Parts: sequence; C-alpha cells; structure tokens
Amino acid sequence: MHNITLLVLVLIPLAGSLVVFALPESSPNSAKLAKLISLGVSLVVAVYALVVMFSFDTSAGADRFQYMFSVTWIKAFGTHIALGVDGIALVLVAMAVLLVPAVILASWNTLDSRSGAEEEVPSVKHKSVKNYFGLILMLEFFMIGVFTATDVFLFYVFFEAMLIPMYFIIGSFGGPRRQYAAMKFFLYSLIGGLLMLASVIGLYITSPTKTFSITTLIAHPLPDDNTQKWLFLGFFIAFAIKAPLIPFHTWLPDAGAEAPAGGAALLVGVLDKVGTFGFLRYCLPLFPDASRYFAVPILVLSVIGILYAAFLAIGQRDMKRMVAYTSVAHFGFIGLGIFAFTTQGGTGAVLYMVNHGFSTGALFIVVGLLIARGKSRNVDDYGGAAKVTPILGGLFLLAGLSALALPGMSTFISEFLVLVGTFTRYKGFAIIGTTGIILAAIYVLYLYQRTFQGAVSARVEKFRDLNAREIFSVAPLIAIIIFLGIYPKPVIDIINPAVKATLVNVHKTDPAPKLGTAEGK
Repeated sequence: MHNITLLVLVLIPLAGSLVVFALPESSPNSAKLAKLISLGVSLVVAVYALVVMFSFDTSAGADRFQYMFSVTWIKAFGTHIALGVDGIALVLVAMAVLLVPAVILASWNTLDSRSGAEEEVPSVKHKSVKNYFGLILMLEFFMIGVFTATDVFLFYVFFEAMLIPMYFIIGSFGGPRRQYAAMKFFLYSLIGGLLMLASVIGLYITSPTKTFSITTLIAHPLPDDNTQKWLFLGFFIAFAIKAPLIPFHTWLPDAGAEAPAGGAALLVGVLDKVGTFGFLRYCLPLFPDASRYFAVPILVLSVIGILYAAFLAIGQRDMKRMVAYTSVAHFGFIGLGIFAFTTQGGTGAVLYMVNHGFSTGALFIVVGLLIARGKSRNVDDYGGAAKVTPILGGLFLLAGLSALALPGMSTFISEFLVLVGTFTRYKGFAIIGTTGIILAAIYVLYLYQRTFQGAVSARVEKFRDLNAREIFSVAPLIAIIIFLGIYPKPVIDIINPAVKATLVNVHKTDPAPKLGTAEGK
C-alpha cells in the first residue's frame, strides 16, 4: 500500500517547521519570515487537507480506511509507518489544520512586548518568535500524524511526541506560572503515556496475530477475559488523562490558563481530542467486551464532569481558566455520546469534537485578544468593552453562544445528537446531562456581561477595536460554526459510516423503538 496522499499531508508541516527553525537567529527579519512561512505552510496544509476530505468516498461499500500507506519501520518488532483515515479521523484532521492558520494569525504579535502581547507573556527576542512559530508547525505535524496513524506503535510515538512542542509552548511563552503549568502537563501526560506503552506491549504479546496493525487487531479482538479488561483500563486512563475526563482533569485549567492564547486554542481545541478519539479508535473496537463492561461507570464520570466542571467555570474570575473548565464539561458530553453505544450518540460525539475545536479555539482567541488589550485575565478588571470595541464584542458573543450550544450554531447539532442518542439507551444520564446546558448559559452569559456590558471601566476606555488581521483570525472559525449549524450534512455523511462500523466492532446496535402502549403493545 503506497498511496502517499497522507504521507505528503503529514510531512508538509514538518518540512515547514524545519525551515523556520533553520532561519538565522541574527537576521533582523527572521521573526517576520518565520511568521510568513508558518502562515503560508499552514494554509497549504489546510487546502490540501480539504481536497483530501472532499475526495473521501462515503458511498455504501467503500473501504472504512482510505488513503492507506504502509512501509516497514522496525522489522524485528513488526512495526510499520502506516497511515490511513476513516471518517472519524478525517474530520478531526480537517478541524486541526483549519485551526492552525487562525492561531498563527491571532499570535502574530503575541510575543511582541510593545503591542499585542498578553500581560503574562515575557518580552522575547526575535529568535524566540521564530521558535514559537516553528513549534506550532511541529505540533501540527504531530497532530496530523496521531490522527492518521494506523499502526498502534506509531500512534503511541505520535501520542507521546505531541507533548514536546506543547511543553515548550507553555513553558517558554506562557504566563507567570508557566513553568509549573508546563511541568504539570508534562507529568500527567508522561504517566498516561507510560500506561499506554505498557498496554501497547501487552496488546502485542496477547494478540494472536502479533501485529500492531489496527485493522488486523480489530478483525481479531482479544477473548473476553480479565486481560482484555486490564488492557482496556490502560488505554482508557491514558486517553482520559489526555481528554481530560474527570477525575484526571486537574492539569488542564493550569495549562489552559498559562499557555499563550494560541497555544491554549490548540491544546484544548485539538490535543485534548486525541483522548476522545482514542476511545473510539482503540478502546471500543480493540476491547469490545471490556468497553461494554465499563460503560456505565464511564457514563457516571461523564455526567459528573458535566456538572462539576460547569459549577467550577461559574466560579472562575480568570477568563482563561473559565474557558478551560468549560471544556472539561464539554468532554463529559463527548463521553456520553461515545459510551451510549448508539449511532446518534457516536456521530454526535465526533461532531462535538469537531465543533468544540472550532468553538473553543475561537473563544480562546477572542479572550486572548481582550487580554492583550487589558493586560489582565481577571473578569472584574473589565466592563463595557462592547461600547469601545464593538467588533471584538460581537465576535466574543458569537464564540460564547457557540460554547453554550445556541440553536443555529454547530455545537447545538452535536449536543442534541449526543443527548438524543444517550436518551434512547440511558434516559437518566441524558436527563442529568441536559442540566449542563442551563449551566453553560450561566457561565457564558455571565462572562460576557461582566466584560462587555455595563459601564465602561477605566481600563477599557482606551482599547482599540480589532484590526483586519485579528478579525480574519476569528471570523472564518465563526463562519464554519454557523455553516455547520445550518447544514451539517456533509460532515455527518463522512462520520456516520465509521461510527456504524465501530458499533459493529463493539457488538452494539441502536435500541429498537418501542411502539404502542407502555407495555410495548
């Protein structure tokens, strides 16, 4: 299998990052060149990925995994550099590569101490600016790789390697507590990675096929015994830390708050999706019996996460921490959809991953733009900003409304599908989860009211509104959110076949509707 379509997609950002890192540090134009090269490469990757996405075959009978590429990597271990995508992986790749250009544009002056810098970002030299954008492209390489890998060992390598550029983005370019946040992020990720490594080795040893190929492993699942349950837990905990799912979430508020806004958008918008993607790609099809066995406890954790994180978000005064906590709540909805084992729930969960990436990415960007003007993350330091910066206020409101899943926004479609799909099998969990919608409205509208409504505070009086570059960093994300809120069919058509195949792997079918009276007559 030598279709190089995905190989090219993976290698473009890697090549771009190496070019950026190779720029001479002494050159006065290195920072500008780094920005232009990074933006150009990210746009090429985005266009290329969209072409791949629109060429994906969604017809009945089409192969689940397409654009397959495989060459031997470590022959003694049976590992391959194997790439391929199904509908689930493809839409997440598209979301990731569309978010990167927005982050680059929004971060254009983030490291400039004279204009556009957040208060917590230290003054840096041009070489640091160069390194920042090189790290973003390197991160894009790992993000595409982790979603497209079809060899379990290769997936593990990408899964672990992702934390390296993000560690430096947080630790070198973040806020006052950046070292603490970066180390906490690294340690949590390392623990999850070690659990996954042990589970990957265990999977290889116990599998009758002695292979790392995901397609072969899915076709030959392990027998229903304690071994499958222990391996499932190893994979699940690693993914639950990455997602993060309650109670493995405590690293995210610190990392999200201390990372620069662009880094936080990629961290929460894309990297965290690797966890929920892992549930669908690895936990369910590789360990179908264990997935069913642990489903109810995971659903309990999901609804706890929805409520617990929402209440914590309401109590936050730090805007970036609040957005991070809202994401923990949203991951509870994704967990509900995945482990409800229904087509609607699974499709809604994948669509939620995509929509949440755009929504939270936009929200982190507009929060970062506000902080860059006010030099404070504290909600109480603002007020009346909409009167001074109406464009920023309008985009902030739209991003916030997408976070609370307002009808007409793409997040509403995914949240509705998750709750309906969950209700058909677990009515109680769906009803409890629905209360999260009310809490979301409280924390989003409260944030907007305190920062953009009311009397204009002294800090806000001299704010400037968004310029063209800043508008263009957010407006496309908002446009995608609205478009998918009105017409989500193209994306759902790509997702559905992969979700149905996953349910077949886990030996689950959609509950049959009950007709007639309560007795089922």
